[in-house]
Amino acid sequence: MLCLRQVCLFTLRHYQARTLSSDLLLSQINSCTHEDEVFSLVGRNKARLSEKHVGIALNMLWQLQKKRPLLLRTSDYVRNHSQFLTLCVLAENKVEHMEDEAIVDTLYSILRLNVEGHDSLAEVLVTEAWKRLERQVLLSLPALSKFALCLYKQRRHFSPVIGQVAHIVDVNLDSIQDIRILSVLMISISDVISQSFRDRLLRKAEQLLEENNEVHFNYAKRILQFLQNVKLRYHPLVEKCNKIFLKSAAHLDIHSVSLIFGLYEQLGFDSAEFRLVAKQLLSETIDDYNDPETFSKLFFTLGPMAGSKARERLIVTAVCMAEEFSSHQVLVILKAMQKMKCRNSHLLKKMASVLHKHLDSYHVLQLVKLTQYLVALRCHNLELFPKLKMLLFGFLKSNVIPADTAAIIRVLAMLPSFQVEETIINKAAAVVPQCRLHHLNCIATALVKWNHHDQLQWQNSSELCGNLLQKLNDCGFQRLQKADNLNLLLEELTHVNGGWFEEVLSEETMAMCQRLIDQITRANVLPLSFFLIKTNHRCPSLLDKIASVTVENIDEIHPFEIYFILFLFSALNYDPPASEEFFESCIQRLTSNLSFFETHDLVLLGHVLAVAGYFPPVLIKRIFNVSFLSKLDAELEVLPDTLKQRVRLHLMKLNRAVCLECPEFHIPWFHERYCQRVFCNSNSRINPLRQRVHRILTEILGGSNYARISVLTPYYYEIDFECILDENKKPLSYMAQNIPLDDVEGVHLRHDIKDEGRKALPPGAQKIALEFLDSKAFSKNSRHLKGEPAVKKRHLEMLGYRVIQIPHFEWNSMVLSAKGEQLEYLRRHLYGIQ
Repeated sequence: MLCLRQVCLFTLRHYQARTLSSDLLLSQINSCTHEDEVFSLVGRNKARLSEKHVGIALNMLWQLQKKRPLLLRTSDYVRNHSQFLTLCVLAENKVEHMEDEAIVDTLYSILRLNVEGHDSLAEVLVTEAWKRLERQVLLSLPALSKFALCLYKQRRHFSPVIGQVAHIVDVNLDSIQDIRILSVLMISISDVISQSFRDRLLRKAEQLLEENNEVHFNYAKRILQFLQNVKLRYHPLVEKCNKIFLKSAAHLDIHSVSLIFGLYEQLGFDSAEFRLVAKQLLSETIDDYNDPETFSKLFFTLGPMAGSKARERLIVTAVCMAEEFSSHQVLVILKAMQKMKCRNSHLLKKMASVLHKHLDSYHVLQLVKLTQYLVALRCHNLELFPKLKMLLFGFLKSNVIPADTAAIIRVLAMLPSFQVEETIINKAAAVVPQCRLHHLNCIATALVKWNHHDQLQWQNSSELCGNLLQKLNDCGFQRLQKADNLNLLLEELTHVNGGWFEEVLSEETMAMCQRLIDQITRANVLPLSFFLIKTNHRCPSLLDKIASVTVENIDEIHPFEIYFILFLFSALNYDPPASEEFFESCIQRLTSNLSFFETHDLVLLGHVLAVAGYFPPVLIKRIFNVSFLSKLDAELEVLPDTLKQRVRLHLMKLNRAVCLECPEFHIPWFHERYCQRVFCNSNSRINPLRQRVHRILTEILGGSNYARISVLTPYYYEIDFECILDENKKPLSYMAQNIPLDDVEGVHLRHDIKDEGRKALPPGAQKIALEFLDSKAFSKNSRHLKGEPAVKKRHLEMLGYRVIQIPHFEWNSMVLSAKGEQLEYLRRHLYGIQ
């Protein structure tokens, strides 16, 4: 019976396909130019409508809507029309007779007309398509990608049918040659794929992007969305997408630009070139964005890189439009204000007043973000924060997700004058065993803060607090001890930082990484390097392994990843075994691929290499070039303030290093004004330690005119103390040398600073620079000097100083607890007494 039914279905489909071209009703439907014409035909011909008529009619309704601009579409009118309901009922009844690809087209059309994903027709179409896939029906790749997209839009991210689609893609991946089809399939199946399948998809995407010169920017956006879905920061593929966006800049609108910036932020990627293009594009059309949706996106995108005039216009417009913003748009504006460090009181007051009507509509993580933004912007709305506290506390009591609970506790600790209730401690204790390291750190940091500020004031609070801290410590240790996969451990450590982790778990974490040292591969040297940079740990075994893996895989590691690996070794001042081979291999790979770096990145790279003592001529000559520096100035205009200041500082340091260490390059020193401006704005003051040591030095040397405090050297190094000893190691008076003494209140700039550095000393005399080194000068739990202090010592010696560096662990030791021991200690170092 079943076989007979299948034969009948086949015959019916074959007959209808044969008569399609001669079907007058089909021709009439295809000729419609308005939705009402379609509905009129449906109303007059209900009895004659076959499954083909129904599918074509639904598709035509979508095609007619598609031709209209987004704001002029009338999907509501179409869905609510009585004949649309007729079509849906007919489609549902005739679904078994539909052609395979007609099912997909019909599903796609109704979803684009905003029919709910749980609508009965949508459910029936998905079920029928799934049955056919299970019967090994082969959809064409375009139809398969369309079906996958429909499932994705219905949020069936983890459904078995998506798994079925993923299996088909896996089997047929090599035959996919269309980047549009691949990009749709990638985002649709991203939640149900293995890591190895993910890597195959990435390689295929890279291949197709390289083979196609004309790729639509929408396909590149989908690839970025895939990377976001799988939580992978894959620089090479993002760079390829960025090039597509740059080529397509003229076709990008505010929606695309804001989405791209959002994806870049999630993927840890930044492109100054794209920022420049976007700034120009949006600045030229700033007056076109008059509705809340597009203006909020404009504010978010353009605000952080806008000039002062454009920024002021954005703020004024935001104030005027504030009442119209939706709850989501308010969040977007506040996030942009935080990025801009915009604390405009009028705008902040306006946004706070608008928030009152939206607070109840936010879900828990939106409230968490909102609290972060308001605290960072120093909002002082006396009515807003009590309501925020109440809502957060309500979510905390009902929440069962450990990550959300930790996030709520973290932001509750940010709120001013927050009195902690015992319920919060009990809730934290209940979720701690399920928490990841990052969440444990959030809870511990909040608890320590509350305890420090006496915000735990109920009876037996100290006991509860102590018990919870001990539980946090125990759970943290247990979680580390169970770790047997370095990749998973590094993924968990990505967001961990703060005092509790450093104090309690740092050593155990390093020990675990060393136990898993054989798992260090080309794929995880970068996250491991990031972790070591963040924790400031100098662990020779790990560093040596990173160096050897890097050299072995040098051609497979992206140049930008090599920059961060070198940053680690440069910052920690560590030379691995075969140090020269390691640095030369890295430098060769970098200098052969300088085109991968943006202008400001090359400055940062040059500084990292200079700290390590390397000055590749091709890189130095490229940086110290008029056209390069002009391009750098343009880039700096659109970079975030923190990065902008860092790039300028490192350019100065690189300029100084080249002048001192590579005079053969004939690079001039052009940072005099910059340094003067920095020191003028620094408000440097003499701290109590310097004042105490200055008094001891005065006693050793025989008077205040024999030592200078807070001295600026040529090339603007600041040193704590300076004195001059003659050839017999006797102090020379500055007054006798006609060198002015600084006021002990702070550093004062002298216009003759370079000339003073050139003044000849008496024969045999020597300038001494005395430097006190705090804990920042050393790697954690180590007495090994880091890169920057080591470079300073090297450069001061080139400037003619004998450099004495006093480490904090010696000066603050019990041995030097009395003034007499301190005086003798300094005397020995000054006069070179053993």
